[in-house]
Amino acid sequence: MSQKILKVEKTVDIRFSEVDSMGIVWHGNYALYFEDARELFGKTFHLEYLRMYENGFYAPLVEIKFNFKKVVKYTDKIIVSCAFRDTDAAKIIFDYEIRNAETDDVMVTGHSVQVFLDREYNLAWQVPDFMIEWKKKNGLIL
Repeated sequence: MSQKILKVEKTVDIRFSEVDSMGIVWHGNYALYFEDARELFGKTFHLEYLRMYENGFYAPLVEIKFNFKKVVKYTDKIIVSCAFRDTDAAKIIFDYEIRNAETDDVMVTGHSVQVFLDREYNLAWQVPDFMIEWKKKNGLIL
């Protein structure tokens, strides 16, 4: 496993439609913020979902976790970071952090895990070749 960090950040303005009656971000929206950051990561580092599909794989989410530290409210501006956590296993792990853009306080942390399924929905036990090449190209392995 490598020490190199591949990471993106995305700024989000909290909209009225994303909060509950208390003016607090509804918990289900954190999955959307993480997904938006994951999609930006894919575009930035050429690990888009369609690229996985073109290489014969799906990458469904099998785990997502949130650790709430502070309340995110209506009109807040947040920065969502998404960092690739390298592993030798046939999975993709991302670590997330949501910070308040004004105070830099950490509001939420979390992670997600995706596995590889072939086109017949069979679990891949070995890291797919395209993923090994991707890791080489991005300096994660020699």
